[in-house]
Amino acid sequence: MEICPGQRILDAGCGNGYMSKRFSKLVGNTGKIYALDPDKETINNLKQEVDKTNIEPLVGDITKTTELKDCTIDLIYLSTVFHIFSDIQIVGFKKEIKRILKPKAQLAIVNIHKKETPFGPPLEMRSSPEELRQKLSLTPKELIEVGDYFYMQLFVNI
Repeated sequence: MEICPGQRILDAGCGNGYMSKRFSKLVGNTGKIYALDPDKETINNLKQEVDKTNIEPLVGDITKTTELKDCTIDLIYLSTVFHIFSDIQIVGFKKEIKRILKPKAQLAIVNIHKKETPFGPPLEMRSSPEELRQKLSLTPKELIEVGDYFYMQLFVNI
């Protein structure tokens, strides 16, 4: 994902903040991580854990307008969340990511493959890499296999 010191990363649907904490180390003191999740309790817990760090926990929904400023984000990371979006939420997601991503910034989506797996959502909720590319208006950059059950599709905001 080409993460560098000084970058601003949005971990959308961050949950307990596991990836936010990893990203925090990679961007260093000059970078900023926004940990966004709609669950207020989860975000309140994370706020206590990451006080006085470069992680800013936010209650919010990436399928709606967030409090983030226009064209300020270098990378949006979304892991095993996209499958829960309705068609209307996908429209809102596309609008919001286009608003907050810098030009040439990246979107990384981790999904469970659309095939039988020992866990995960029903197959009809999942998107194959091809279906994901059709649903989003960014330029596909790279498809990366992540273990036996997951893939990560990188997109570029051109």
